[in-house]
Amino acid sequence: MKILFICTHNRCRSILCEAITNQTSDGLIVAKSAGSQPVGEVHPLSLKYLAENGYDKGGLESQSWDEFEDFAPDIVITVCDSAANETCPVYFTESSKAHWGLADPSKVNGPEAKIRDAFYQCIKEIENRAILLKKWIAEGYSPDEISAAIEKS
Repeated sequence: MKILFICTHNRCRSILCEAITNQTSDGLIVAKSAGSQPVGEVHPLSLKYLAENGYDKGGLESQSWDEFEDFAPDIVITVCDSAANETCPVYFTESSKAHWGLADPSKVNGPEAKIRDAFYQCIKEIENRAILLKKWIAEGYSPDEISAAIEKS
């Protein structure tokens, strides 16, 4: 199943979702991430904390959702509230859509330990969600059924 994670700037949460989902799905999911207004670079702490948690950070980049017209995702999942309120491009009309909001660890200020904890908490939450996605796909859920399950969780 192809899943596109959307966050406005595509530099933190959606990037974390892409990396974690791809590496925990045992090949059941091809995850990508994009932004409606990408900043063009991945947040350095996203890469640091992915690596610290054993995830491959290779190939991750901040990209526009316009670059994914040919990807034809089965599901488009927004992970930030501002992206959830945007209208997706017309080429995603065939995709199921869901919103799975995540707190933005890149917005946390304070000592390094507080920032690290915010990233680690976000990573753990994404890991739990990736496990659910994998389970639903393995059980034969359709994209629409997965989107409905996401909205209920």
